[in-house]
Amino acid sequence: MNLRGIVAVSGRAGLFRLVGQNKAGYVLESLDAQKLKIVASLSNTKLASLEDITIYGEEEELKLMDVLANIDKAKASAPDTKADGGVLKKFFLEVAPGHDQEKVYTSDMKKILSWYQIIKDLPLFTEPAPGEEAVQEGAKLEEKVDVKPKVAPKAKPSNAKAPTAKSSAPAKKANMTSKKGV
Repeated sequence: MNLRGIVAVSGRAGLFRLVGQNKAGYVLESLDAQKLKIVASLSNTKLASLEDITIYGEEEELKLMDVLANIDKAKASAPDTKADGGVLKKFFLEVAPGHDQEKVYTSDMKKILSWYQIIKDLPLFTEPAPGEEAVQEGAKLEEKVDVKPKVAPKAKPSNAKAPTAKSSAPAKKANMTSKKGV
């Protein structure tokens, strides 16, 4: 799941894709059908990348990406965002085992489910994250690499000069005196 560049903006509903940055702030495009583009000011707007969001856990924090993957696996039983609080809590016990039930409110659960509804059909949701691709490709490359014997380095002739390190003396100060005697 590649959620790089997908952000939640404080004070705005929905999710946005980070398009770029200018001197006024971040340029964002909404992920809904309207494709609204906005400039989020750097001074008074908080952005949270979905990649970095975690959920309170009893022992350790849970990554949002893992919870969204669990929701995707159990999508047949995923409740609506307007469902009763009890139904949401029961569902979250299945998809986010070990979450702190006192700190994770039903409003947080509704927000996570609404984010899932927005991004489930995006191509980013099904493609692997860039870090995961590198690990998978690295494993494939290790299998294909042939072991070559190491060649011993050639010996240097005895009359070769040893490399000398240049001493870096401090730069001289420019003596700028005015002719007017000031």
